[in-house]
Amino acid sequence: MPQNLNPTSTTSAVILPATGSEAAVSAAVPFGIYSSSVSFLSGASVQVAYTYKKLGGDVVDIELTPSNVYAAYEEAVLEYSYIINVHQGKNTLSNALGAATGTFDHKGDITGGPTNANLKFPRHQLGYANRVADGASAAGGFGGTIAQYSGSIKPVIDQQDYDIQTYLSSSSVSGVDEDGNPVPWAGKVGDNRIIVTQVFYKSPRAMWRFYGYYGGIGVVGNYSTYGQFSDDSTFEIIPTWQNKMQAIMYEDSIYTRTSHYSYELVDNKLRLFPTPSQWAFQDADKIWYRFYIKTDVWDAAGDSDVETEGVNNLNTLPFDNVPYENINAIGKQWIRKYALALSKEMLGQIRGKFTTMPIPGDSVTLNHSELLSQAKDEQQQLKDKLIEQLQTMEYTEIAKRDGELTDSVNNALKATPLPIFVG
Repeated sequence: MPQNLNPTSTTSAVILPATGSEAAVSAAVPFGIYSSSVSFLSGASVQVAYTYKKLGGDVVDIELTPSNVYAAYEEAVLEYSYIINVHQGKNTLSNALGAATGTFDHKGDITGGPTNANLKFPRHQLGYANRVADGASAAGGFGGTIAQYSGSIKPVIDQQDYDIQTYLSSSSVSGVDEDGNPVPWAGKVGDNRIIVTQVFYKSPRAMWRFYGYYGGIGVVGNYSTYGQFSDDSTFEIIPTWQNKMQAIMYEDSIYTRTSHYSYELVDNKLRLFPTPSQWAFQDADKIWYRFYIKTDVWDAAGDSDVETEGVNNLNTLPFDNVPYENINAIGKQWIRKYALALSKEMLGQIRGKFTTMPIPGDSVTLNHSELLSQAKDEQQQLKDKLIEQLQTMEYTEIAKRDGELTDSVNNALKATPLPIFVG
C-alpha cells in the first residue's frame, strides 16, 4: 500500500539568505582580525546581499551560509592587505634597512615596535646605496662606518720585513704600543684580520714649505726639490677641481716623493726598500700605517654605528595588517569582487560533492566544475590586475613619469613666445 510522504520542508536546509547580520560576523570569521572594526562588520554583512544577487539567489538556491560569506570577506581583506604591504615593502625596503623592526602575534598584528609603518611615507635616505658606499670607503681607507686606526713601527737596522698583524695583535692584548702609549684598538683585534689601507713615512722634524709661481724654485718637503705649482699669487680664473688636484698632488708628494723610501705589502707583511741599514734614520723615525679591523658581518660592536640590527629584508619590515578604515573605495571594491570569487569557489566545492541531484522522474546536473573554474580565474585576474597597477605606482616609476612630465612641459614652453618686457 503506497505511503504518504510529508516532508517537514521542501527546500534545502542550507540556503543563503538575501541579507546578512552584523551581529553574526564576529563569531563567523576564522581570524577575527577586523572584528573590532564597525566598518568591517557592516561591509561583511552587506557582502551577503551582494553575493546573493550576483549568484542568482532570487532564482536558484545558493548552498552557502552567511558565515561562508563573512569568512570569504575577511580573507579578501587580508589578501588585499598582503598585496599592498608587499608593494609598499618594495618602495620602503632600501630606506628601512637597519631600522627598528617589530614583533607580531599570530594574526600579523604588531605587538611591539613602530606602529602604522605601512601607512607612512618613508624619508628617502639612499639606505642601501649608502651602506655599499660606506663599505667601499672603508676598504679604500676613506672612513665609512668602520673605525680607522693609525699605528706605527720603528725600523730596525738590517730588518727588512715586519709583520703588522703580529704587532697589532700584541698591542691589542697589552693595550699599549712599543713606547707604552695606550692604543685605541686595545682588546679589539683578537683573531680578526687587519686590513691595512695606507703605509707612509714621515719625519716628525719636517717643516713642509709650499712655494708658488713666483717663489723661486718650488721646494716641497725637506728631502727633495722639484717644480710645483699653485695659484696663490696669480689672477687666473680656474675651476675648483684644479685646486683639488693640486692639493691631492701635494699631499701625495709628501707621503711618496719626499720620503726616498718604498715598500711592499703582502698579507700584512711589510717589506721596506731599501733595507733600513741604508737609512739615515733616528730613534724618532717611524713607518706609519692606517688600518681597520675586519670583524664578523653580524658584529654590531664598534666605534661607529654599523646598524647590523633591525630590518634586513621584507620579512622584518614592521608592517602589520592594513587597517580596514584606511582602505579606500578602490580597495573596497576589489575586496567585494575577490570575496565574491571566493564564495563562488566554496559553492563549487560544495556542489562538487553531489555531481547530480535526483528529482522525481529525473535528475539535475550541478555546475560545480564551471563554478570552480570561474572562481579560480576571477581570483587570479583580480590579483594580477592589482599587482600590475601597483607596479606602475612604485616610487621609481612615479619619478620617471615626473621626469617625462617635466620634459613635456619644457618642450611645450619652447614653442611659446616669450613676453617682451617694456620698461
